[in-house]
Amino acid sequence: MSLTAIDSLHQLASAHGVATDFWDFHGQHREVSTETLVAVLQALGVDASSDDAVAAALAETEDAPWRLTLPHCMVVREGHEHDVTVHVPDGTGVSVHVLLEDGSRWDLGQKDHWVPPREVDGTLIGRATFVLPSNVPLGWHRIVATPEVGEEASCPLAVTPERLSPPHLHSERGWGAMAQLYSIRSRRSWGLGDARDLAELGSFFGSVGADFLLINPLHAAEIEPPITPSPYLPTSRRFVSPLYIRPEDIEEVAYLSGPKRALVQWAAEEVAAANASGEPLDRDASWRAKSGALAVIYEAGLSDARRRDFERFCAEMGKGLQDFALWCALTEKYSEGEWPEGLEHPDSARSALHRIELEERLDYFCYLQWIVDEQLTRAQRDARGAGMGLGLMQDLAVGVHPGGADAWALQDVFAPRMSVGAPPDMYNQQGQNWSQPPFRPDALARAGYAPLRDMIRTVLRHAGAIRVDHIMGLFRLWWIPEGAGPDEGTYVRFDHEAMMGVLLLEAQRAGATLIGEDLGTVEPWVRDYLAERGVFGTSVLWFEMDEGGYPKTPDAYRELSLATVNTHDMPPAAGYLAGEHVDVRERLGLLVEPADQVRAEALAERERMVARLTEFGLLEDGAPEREIIEAMHRYIALTPARLLGVSLTDMVGERRTQNQPGTDQEYPNWKVPLADGVGEAVMVEDLKTNGRLLSLVEVVNAALAGGPQGRHDD
Repeated sequence: MSLTAIDSLHQLASAHGVATDFWDFHGQHREVSTETLVAVLQALGVDASSDDAVAAALAETEDAPWRLTLPHCMVVREGHEHDVTVHVPDGTGVSVHVLLEDGSRWDLGQKDHWVPPREVDGTLIGRATFVLPSNVPLGWHRIVATPEVGEEASCPLAVTPERLSPPHLHSERGWGAMAQLYSIRSRRSWGLGDARDLAELGSFFGSVGADFLLINPLHAAEIEPPITPSPYLPTSRRFVSPLYIRPEDIEEVAYLSGPKRALVQWAAEEVAAANASGEPLDRDASWRAKSGALAVIYEAGLSDARRRDFERFCAEMGKGLQDFALWCALTEKYSEGEWPEGLEHPDSARSALHRIELEERLDYFCYLQWIVDEQLTRAQRDARGAGMGLGLMQDLAVGVHPGGADAWALQDVFAPRMSVGAPPDMYNQQGQNWSQPPFRPDALARAGYAPLRDMIRTVLRHAGAIRVDHIMGLFRLWWIPEGAGPDEGTYVRFDHEAMMGVLLLEAQRAGATLIGEDLGTVEPWVRDYLAERGVFGTSVLWFEMDEGGYPKTPDAYRELSLATVNTHDMPPAAGYLAGEHVDVRERLGLLVEPADQVRAEALAERERMVARLTEFGLLEDGAPEREIIEAMHRYIALTPARLLGVSLTDMVGERRTQNQPGTDQEYPNWKVPLADGVGEAVMVEDLKTNGRLLSLVEVVNAALAGGPQGRHDD
C-alpha cells in the first residue's frame, strides 16, 4: 500500500479502536502489520480490503452517529450531569424523557447548544442536546425520544456508582484462602471437589479468621465428555458447571425409594476410589457417574412447592437460561456428529422446533442449573455464617470456548475468526493464544451491554466478591486473526467507562467487591482508574520487583489491592523456590534462552528474595523452605494491601503447578489434585489438623494483627 493508503487505513483502524502500534513487554515500539489490521477490521464488520473500501468505510464511520436518533446505550456515573444527543431531520421538534426502572418518568430539558446539521443519505439531519440531571438514581433505566414526526426511539440508560463501596472485612485489612475447588476432594466427593466441599472449606477458613475464599471459575463446561479441563475456557460464563453438584445434598434424595437411592450410592462408589488418589483428575469419569445419579433424582419429580421455586428461578434467568439449555440438549442429541443445517442460531425456525421436541431435556438442564445455584447459595451462606466478611470470591474468566453455549447463543456480539490472547512477555516468551472469541465492542453497545450485565448478575448470586481475570480485557484485548501466531495480533479497545460501569452497578447492588487481575502488560493509567472507581488491583510478590531485581519494599505496594505470593499459573511457593518453573518449561521446550542461563537467573531471583526477607528481619540465614514461605507471607502482610491471598497449595506444601501457560496436552493442566510436598493427597477433612497449614494461618493472622507469630508442628 502507498503511504497515503496506509495513513487512511490507520485512521480507520483508530476510529474503531484498533491499535496500529504498541509498546511490547520489553519496552520496544512495534508496528502492526497491514494484514492484521485488515483482518481485525473485517471482524468488526468494516471492509478495508482496498483503497476504495477504506475511503468508503471512513465516510460511513463519520456518518454513523448521525443515523441514530439516540445512542445505542448510555452508561453514565451518578452525581454528574450528562448530555444526551438526539438526531432528527433538521427542523423537526423532539421531546426526551427518562423512564426509571421503578416506572416513574422524568422529562429532560433541552440544552442551548447548536451544532451545524449534516447531510446523510440526502437528508439534512440536525442534532439536539438534552441534559440528564445529576440526581438520576442508580439503576437500569430507558431514555425515550419522541419526535414531532416519525417513530419514537429509546435506548438503555445505566446510571452507575462513582466509586464502589469498601469491602466488608473483620477489620481494615483481611486475608483469604485461594483454592482450585475441583482439585480439593473430601472422602465423599465424586472424584472432584464440589459444592459440598466448597461449603466445608468456607466454614473451616471462616472459623480460622479468613474473610474470603477465592476459587477458580465455576463456569459451565461441556455437557458431554470429553470435558475441557481448563476452568478458564468454559462453554458459558453466565451458567455453572453441574460437575460441582453434590447429588446427595439435593432435597429429593431423602424421598427416593430404596432401589433408586441405591443407584445414587452405586454411582458415587464408582468414583470414590479416586478421591484419595494423587493421579491426574478425571472429569469425564466423575461426570458420567454424577450425571447418571442426577438423572435418577430428576426423574423422581418435585413437590408442588419445589416445582414453584424451580419455575421462579427459570423465570428470573429468562431466555438466557432457555438458550443455554437448548444448546445442552442439542449437544447431547447430536453428540455423534455435526448439527443439522438450520440450527446455526438459537432464534432460527429449526431451533424453535427443537425447543418443542426436546422440551423435557431443556427442563432437565434448567433443573441442573437450579440445583447448583441452590448449593452454591448454601456454600456462600455457610462461609458468611462462619465469620467471613466477603465469603466466596468468584473468579470470572476472560472468555469462552469458541464452540460453546455462549459463542452460539450470543454469536451476534462475538467477533468472527478472531481469538484472544497475549503478546510475548517474560514468562510466555512466545505469546499466548487462548482460543477464545472476543466480544465486539460495537455489538455490545448495540445490545445495551445486556450480555455483560446478565453474566455479572448471575455470578454475584452467590459471591461477596469477584476476581476479574485479565481485567485489561474490559479496556483492551489482544486480538489474534485466525491462522496467525500470538505475536501477530493487535490490541482492540473497548468502552472501558461503559464496561466498568456495568460491573460496578451490579456489584454495588449485590454488596460485592471487585478485584481486577491487572498483571502483565498494563497501561499505568488503568491502575489509577481502577483505584479511582474503588476496584482492587492485584499484586504478586514474585512480580513486584524494583529496577535492581529485588522485591519492592512493602511501602511500594498499593493499598487497594489483593496481595499474594503467587498465582495459579505459577508453581506453588515450594516449587518456585526450587526452580521447578524452569525445569517444567525446559522439559516442555518453552524456553527461548539457554536453560542454564534461565536457571541461573531463577537462582539469583531466589537469592534476592531471601536477602530482602532477611533485610526486614523476617528470616535468618540458612532457613528451611517452610520458614521462607512463611516469611514471604509476613512480607506481604507488611504492605498496605487491604486484602491478602494465601494459596491452599502453599499451606500444605504442594510443589506442582496447576497450569503451565503455553501448553495444551504437554502438561496435565487443571488436573493436578491437591497434595503435600511428597505427593500424598490432602483431603478436606485433613485441613483442620494439618500442622503446616495451621502454622501459616497463625502467621498471617498474627502479622495482620501485629502480634506474636507462632507455629505448629506437623
